[in-house]
Amino acid sequence: MKKLILLAALAATSACSKPEAAPDAQATAEPAAATDAAPANIAADGKSSVGMFKVTTQDGKVVMEDVKADGTYVDTTDGKVVETGKWNQKSPSQYCYTSDEKGAAEKCGNEKVENGVWTSTNAKGEVATVVRVES
Repeated sequence: MKKLILLAALAATSACSKPEAAPDAQATAEPAAATDAAPANIAADGKSSVGMFKVTTQDGKVVMEDVKADGTYVDTTDGKVVETGKWNQKSPSQYCYTSDEKGAAEKCGNEKVENGVWTSTNAKGEVATVVRVES
C-alpha cells in the first residue's frame, strides 16, 4: 500500500512539473504578418478612402466625389451627377476607379500629400488637388 501511495505521489508530482509545450511557430507568425500588412482603403491623408472629396482639376473644374463604402462612387458638378463607377484604393498612394460607362477601363491616380496639399496625378501627368470634405 505504501508503494502505491508513493507511486501515486510520484506520478502526481511528475504531472505537475511537466514542461510546457513550445508554442507553435506558425501560430505566432500569422498574427505578426497580419499586423505588418498595410490597412485596406487608407487614402493619401492617412484616413479612410470613404467619404466626400472636393477635387479641383488642373484646369479649375470642381467635382464633388462621394466615395462610398460599398466600392462605388458618384461624381457631381454643380449638384448634377456627371459620373458613377467603382473605386479601388490599391495603396495610400494609388487610387483607381472605373466609370460605369460601357467599355470604360480602369484609371489610376498617384496620390500624395506634400506641405499639407493633397494631389492626384493621372496617367497623362495632369494634377488635381483633393480636399476631404468633413461632415
